[in-house]
Amino acid sequence: MITAYNFIGSWQLFPEKGTYESGNRPKSGIYKIEATESKKEISISTNWVTLENQAYATAYTIIADEDMHAFADTDMADEVKTVFINSICFETCFHRNKEMVLEVIHQLLPNGYLSVTQKGYTQDQKPYINTEIYHKQLSVMPYSTSVSGAVIKPTEEGVIRHKALSAMEEQTNMQLDQIRKQIELLALQAQEIQMRKELSMIIYNAKLSFTPVIGNLYYLYEKQDETHIVSMISPKEWGGNGPFKKLVAQVKLLADHTWVEI
Repeated sequence: MITAYNFIGSWQLFPEKGTYESGNRPKSGIYKIEATESKKEISISTNWVTLENQAYATAYTIIADEDMHAFADTDMADEVKTVFINSICFETCFHRNKEMVLEVIHQLLPNGYLSVTQKGYTQDQKPYINTEIYHKQLSVMPYSTSVSGAVIKPTEEGVIRHKALSAMEEQTNMQLDQIRKQIELLALQAQEIQMRKELSMIIYNAKLSFTPVIGNLYYLYEKQDETHIVSMISPKEWGGNGPFKKLVAQVKLLADHTWVEI
């Protein structure tokens, strides 16, 4: 279960981020991935709420040993196989009469979100792809959306919970959205700083025969021997790239002595 560790937890749906070629877009949901007591199986349970406030739930277990196993829900499939591609991606294939009827791909995205992609067939045998995006939550809410193609049954308890907690869910989602936006902004700023750092390392290792002035524009060229040089002369003034192989970037020196591409 070491490989599955990154996936273990309760994940809350981003309804607006999903893409659906089959079925209705859900209102809210929770996707839970848990290790069983034996540590040999993975339990996946889902609870979701429709736009009409109808709650549904389903659950099943898989064994991630790359072998085919009998599947309990014979209405959906008679065999299932789960393979971990790596520590951030695993796929589960559901088979009926030796033919694959559904493929579910779980993948952790660079921003920490969970992507669940379902590839299956509609009742008239047309292929479809549904993709849902989740974020990991600290507490467990009672709703989810992804049914992973399994047969689902409405639960009256889920409807009651949804009505009782809808106001709380709205407020906590609003606060979480604000935090996520702050995190995304910080991540963007960190990315921009990293890009400036990498560009600055190239420039400070390049040939620089003058003292650059903060705020002025300069030109970073790659020479024929693949080393770099900083020049005050633009390609237009050269009538091309001059004696150099190519223009890498137009750059500017900032007050903190990092360089930024213009």
